[in-house]
Amino acid sequence: MTTSLNINGKSYDVTADPETPLLWVLRDELLLTGTKYGCGIAQCGACTVHVDGVAVRSCQTPVSALAGGKVTTIEGLGGTHPLQTAWVKHDVPQCGYCQSGQIMSAAALLAAKPAPTDDDIDSAMTGNICRCGTYQRIRAAIKDVAGAKAPVHGDVA
Repeated sequence: MTTSLNINGKSYDVTADPETPLLWVLRDELLLTGTKYGCGIAQCGACTVHVDGVAVRSCQTPVSALAGGKVTTIEGLGGTHPLQTAWVKHDVPQCGYCQSGQIMSAAALLAAKPAPTDDDIDSAMTGNICRCGTYQRIRAAIKDVAGAKAPVHGDVA
């Protein structure tokens, strides 16, 4: 069966079974490998993408649920998104595996709440697991993009 998907502003006709998780279609059929496989049960956030601007876990989102929706992956941010710059500035990436999912969740937060509070950040980022524990740096990078004063890694808060 063929399903038409809008991914990063481009239309794709995919031949996957309608119940196939979006993650598999992105990585295996469309070769968009920036979205990572983590836990496979929507608990770690590594596979986070946007569907109509909302952060969703692509490992548990069947392609059949995406009719008419617009999907944005980390590749769709273009490589120069302010969050990506802030991630580098605040030394967020360590192993790097979770970063695309972290950035996608943060981008959805900032689109919905351009000046998030710490509670907003905690709520939006809950479920995005970082094995390296860079949560304070992630918060600082998000605040930096939001225009809030955030300490640079190594500075005393």
